[in-house]
Order: sequence, then structure tokens, then C-alpha cells
Amino acid sequence: MASRVSLAVATRVLLLLGRSRDAAQALGVAESRLAGDAGLTGAARRALLSQIEQLQAKARKREGDPAPGASLGGCPGYPAGREPELQAKARKREGDPAPVSAALDGAREGREPREENSNLPGASSSVSLSFDASRGRHLVAARGILPGESLLSEEAFVSVLNPGEQLLPLDGVETTWDTSIANEDLYCHRCLKQLLASVPCRGCSYAKYCSQECARLAWERYHRTECALGALLLALGVFCHVALRTVLVAGFAEVSRLVKQAYGNDQEFQTAETSRKYADETPNSRSGTEGPCEKGESPIPGCDGRGQYQSSYQAVFHLLPHAEKHSPEHKFLCCLSVVALCKQLQEAGLEATFLRQGSPESQRKGEACETVSAELEILGEAMLRHMLQLQCNAQAMTGIQESGCGDGTVVNREQVRLATAFFPVLSLLNHSCNPTTSVMFSGTAVTVRASQPIPKGQEIFHCYGPHRCRMGAAERRQRLLSQYFFVCQCQACREELGSDITCIPSTTDTFCCPHCQASMQGEDLLQCSSGACALAVSRDHLSGRLQDLQGRVRRALELLKDDKLEEAVELLLMCLMDAEHFLSPKHTLMGEIEDHLARGYASLGKWQEAARHLQSSIRVVEACHGSSSVEMGHELFKLAQILFNGFAVSEALRTIQRAEEVLSVHCGSGSAQVQELKEMKACLLELPRNLLPRTENP
Repeated sequence: MASRVSLAVATRVLLLLGRSRDAAQALGVAESRLAGDAGLTGAARRALLSQIEQLQAKARKREGDPAPGASLGGCPGYPAGREPELQAKARKREGDPAPVSAALDGAREGREPREENSNLPGASSSVSLSFDASRGRHLVAARGILPGESLLSEEAFVSVLNPGEQLLPLDGVETTWDTSIANEDLYCHRCLKQLLASVPCRGCSYAKYCSQECARLAWERYHRTECALGALLLALGVFCHVALRTVLVAGFAEVSRLVKQAYGNDQEFQTAETSRKYADETPNSRSGTEGPCEKGESPIPGCDGRGQYQSSYQAVFHLLPHAEKHSPEHKFLCCLSVVALCKQLQEAGLEATFLRQGSPESQRKGEACETVSAELEILGEAMLRHMLQLQCNAQAMTGIQESGCGDGTVVNREQVRLATAFFPVLSLLNHSCNPTTSVMFSGTAVTVRASQPIPKGQEIFHCYGPHRCRMGAAERRQRLLSQYFFVCQCQACREELGSDITCIPSTTDTFCCPHCQASMQGEDLLQCSSGACALAVSRDHLSGRLQDLQGRVRRALELLKDDKLEEAVELLLMCLMDAEHFLSPKHTLMGEIEDHLARGYASLGKWQEAARHLQSSIRVVEACHGSSSVEMGHELFKLAQILFNGFAVSEALRTIQRAEEVLSVHCGSGSAQVQELKEMKACLLELPRNLLPRTENP
């Protein structure tokens, strides 16, 4: 009986791996053995035959399905086939009740149970809003915070899908249209969900939606005005589009109220908080306002009448535009864009409909033209303010985009920028080059989690892009000053610049000696750091060699995309041999080559070779980003899939455990990646113990 159970479990594993033919053969053997087994009772025989028939039906159904494989190329992927019952078994193994509790349902959707913040709706009670003259509005820890705790969940006030770059034909010039699929073809223009069967806009060929409901809501809130302006909005850019949609969503009454209030209290408005914004990682001194509206204290800018700071137009309006910091050229371009948009609104007669929706006073017939123009001027002022705000406060929303080989064996998933949005509460987080939070997007919502322990009273930090793991302090400061108008004073920058650590070459982008593989040092003329080797090589020579190598790697990637797997692997192996002669072992290109090799071998079904190269790539990722980074979690996820597909059970279980620990901190225990890891673990643990040694790779 135990052997029959083991065979059934093994068959399910084969089905999960997409090996439907092997599963069918195993079931045929089981059926023939069952027919000749005289020791079974009639009821037991019927039960086993019924189970075999069910498994055979699954095998036939999956006969044409692509086999699941590792997802390589920067972000995690998932096996194509899954057994639904494994989810229930995994929950049972973890001690979750069945049916699943509401708390678990919420966690899987990104809503984790927590005590809400009365002053910051959507934020945890462990977060407190503060304000002082040096840091402006910022968030601090109201108590000690552990890694993985959910600190904030916020829905975008507005978001606009980033259009793809398409080549348009010019007058008198023969130009080939770009027919490639772009963001606007893949995602809903309202909720950003991936499109399966799109619902087109009633008035244009650009906007697409995932459902009739999304199409209706978008039309009612903003698209009835945007629809006729599609070509102009694409020409003016996504910032102008976000600015227009912001005022459309807010409504004219609210926009007019805040614009008039700002100009009526211009001096107070401009000095409400300083435009200097930097990250000081010393514990909060309580020099600012601890709560939004404590008795006897002035409210923090952006709070409503109840003292709450939430994702509202009032909060968006009070984000700093830094008008005095923008270059005259940039301000002129923004003004020109807004004027063009307002002119088109007026010529098309679109502003009257919008103004009547937001302002009952404007509904009188025969209203003077100059009154409408005055109201349109208010909209223009608000849109200009939002365009200036967006340089420092726009949030790039990211998602996972899939591509892969033609046979579906390997799914390549990479992180791409999907949309640009206003998140007024998320914008409260100041920058640090060594942030204490991790940000994840799901549709139009964002979730912020602690990525490391945060003591009580310490400020909570977000990274605006320049990270200490990716560039030196001098370059980080230059980029932050250029875009965000502040000189970064975070602890990471102070430590690096104070200790002159930036003079030490990074191991992730350095050359090594072609003779002895020791590191090369110097500026224009590089010399071997080994005392036994006196080799000297010009930096230009090695840089040219690096560029040539990068070109060959790009050609290998094209071969992978064209399913010329053997040619791609052969070329990548040659690239790896060349790279080992002059690049440091932890150079980022070394990691990329190893990752591409893992992808190629996985596509060929050579799981052991794929795992070996991916492990080499992971060592580079760990050196660049750290052992507990989200990048490390994604790479461990990929390795777990490779080992799972290769039946390296013990090593797969260890890798799954590591990946689950890292990804739970950054993505939450209910994320798709973590759930997938639990399913793989449950599947492997179903294997009988006496089968485990035989399933390991030698």
C-alpha cells in the first residue's frame, strides 16, 4: 500500500513539473499492477482506480502545456503548472485553519492585520508624523519596529500609465511604424492590472481597460475630458498628463478653493516649511510637531480639518513645488505645456463640462466667456504647480513583465516602470542612501515595509533611487542635488565621504590583472596590486575590451530570445572565459553572464548546470546588494525553482527556506512569491523519505 501511495505522490510531482508524459507512463504501470493485485478489497480497488483516472485526466489535459522552468533575468518567476490541493496542504502544514481565515485572505491581497493610525489613515500605529524646519514633514517610529512589519498601505491619488516609445512617421519621410507591444497594450489604463481581454475606450483607440467597470469609472472621473486630448497628452509627456488628471479627479471646486487659499495666504504658504529636505539619521529630537494637530500647535501643512494627513487633493496640493530651484528653461517648458493644454481644452469646449461638474455657480446659461477664462486660469495655475511638484514627488510604479522562450520552458520576468503617480503619504518619507524600508506595488497601491530594525524615535527612510550599493557617495549626492535639490546628509554619505571610502575601488566594477588576477589600481594607467607582478595596462585598453565583451553578451541574449539555445550557451561560455581574465570575480558583468548561462541551461532542461551558474551569479548579487536585500531574495527564488525542477530536494528545501525568510520581509508573507515557495516546499515534503536520497543530483 505504501508503494502505491508513493507512486501517486510521485505522479503528482511529475504533473507539477509539467512532465505529463512521464506521469502518464507511471500511471499506466500503476494501473497494470493494480489489475494483478489480488490482495485488494473491492472498495480499495475502486478508490485507487478512481484516483488513477483523475490523475490520468490531469496528465492528458497537461499533455500540451509547457513545462515550468526557472525564471531568469532579474525578477522571480513561477512554475507554469500547480496543484491546487498543495495550497491547502501547505496551509495545513503551517497550522492555518480551513477554510482560510479572513486575516490570511487580507494578507494575500497585501492587507496585513495591524492597528491603524488615527492621524495617518492607511499607516500603522507604529508610525508618527512629525515636522521641523530642517527636515520638513517626515515619519518617525512611534515604537520599535521589526523587519517585515507593514508600515503603510496607500492607493495612488492619481496614476498614469507610461506610454511605450513608438516611432511615428514624419511628413515626407518613409518611416516604419513600431508595432511592438508596449505598456498601453498590456495593462489596464485605470487599475494597472494585466490585460487578458481588453475593453476599448468608447471614444479613442488608445485607452484600454480590464473590465467594463474600469472603463466606466475612468470615463466618469477623468477620461471624458482626456479622450479628445490623447495625441496632445502623448506629445506633452506623462508629467503633463498626471497634472491634468490630478485636477480632473479633484474637481474644480476643491482645486479653486486651495488655489485661492494659497494666494490669499501666500506668505504663510511659502514659509510653512522649508524646501530643504534631507535625511538625518539621528533619532528624532521632537523639535517638530509630533502629531498633526495637537492642542496649541499649528497643523502640519496638508492635514485636513480633522488633523488627518491622508491621500487627498489637499495633501497633494501641499507637496513642495520647489519653484525657486527649477531652472528658468524647465519652468518655461512647463508653462508652455500647460498653456497648450488649456488652449486645447478651451478650443474643444471641454473646460465648460468640467467646470460645471465641479462648480454649481458655473451652470448658469449665458455665462460670460471671461468668467470661464478666469476659471480656466485657476486650473492652469494648479496644473503648473503639479508639474513642478512632480520632479521631486512623482513616484515611478513598477511591475513584473514576462517574456520567454517559444516553448515556454523558461519564463523571463523583469521589473519595468509601468506608471507615474502621486502618493502624498509616501512622499512624506525622506531619503537615505541606506533606507530602512522596502516599497512594493500591486496595481495602483503601494505597501511600505520595514527592511531592517527601526528603534523608537528614529526617522523612517525611503531611497529615491541613488543607493549606496549601486554608486559612490559623490555620484549619489550629485544626482540627488540635480533632481531633488538637496545635498544628501544621510549617515551613509557622511561615513563614506568622512572616511574617504570612495577612493577605494569597488569590487563590483573593477578590473583584475590578466596575468595573476590580482586587482588593478590607478587612474589612467592601471597597475597590478600584487608585489610579484609589475604589469601596467592603460584603462582605455581594458575599457575597450569591456565594451567588446558587452557587445558579445548582447548578441548571446538575442540568440536566447530566438531560441538558438546551444549557440547562445556556447557564446556565453566564451564570454565567461574572456571575462575571467580581466574582470574581478564580483564584477556585475560576470554576474550577468552567469545568470544568462543559467537561463540557457534551464531552457535546455540541464538543471544541474543551470544551478551551478546561478549560484555563481548569486555571489555577485550578494556582494552588490547584501545577503538580506530584495534582490537577493529574487535570486534565491530563481535558484529554488531550478533546484526544484532538478529534483535536488535537500538543497531546494534549504534554498526555499532562505528565499522565504528574505522575501517575507520585503514582500510580505502573503505575496505570490512566498506562497509559491510554500507550495514547492509542500510538494517536496510529500515525497517519501526513502525516495529523497535517490532524487538528489550527484
